[in-house]
Amino acid sequence: MKPEILVEVAYATPQKQVILEYTVEAGSTARAVVLDSAIDQQFAEIDLDNCDIGVFGKAVADDYELSDGDRIEIYRPLIADPKEVRRQRAARGLAMKKGGGAITPD
Repeated sequence: MKPEILVEVAYATPQKQVILEYTVEAGSTARAVVLDSAIDQQFAEIDLDNCDIGVFGKAVADDYELSDGDRIEIYRPLIADPKEVRRQRAARGLAMKKGGGAITPD
């Protein structure tokens, strides 16, 4: 029997955040744990087979082997393409100030 490790599976929407703890066998992969988590029962919009996943903010492949204490994050699809938003802002002649607010040109 392989040793066990403790991992978390996390998903969040603007209204709700859930972090589930699991004890899994060492050598378990990120996608396998996500599929076994059944977190989609709390969030109907999640497609566990195809969603993007990461560990501590860094995207990982489905076969990424987990380490003790890893937090697997399930990512929601982007609503807007960041490159397109920047392109539109530049076309309007707006710059971003520190803190994310728009500055109007003088």
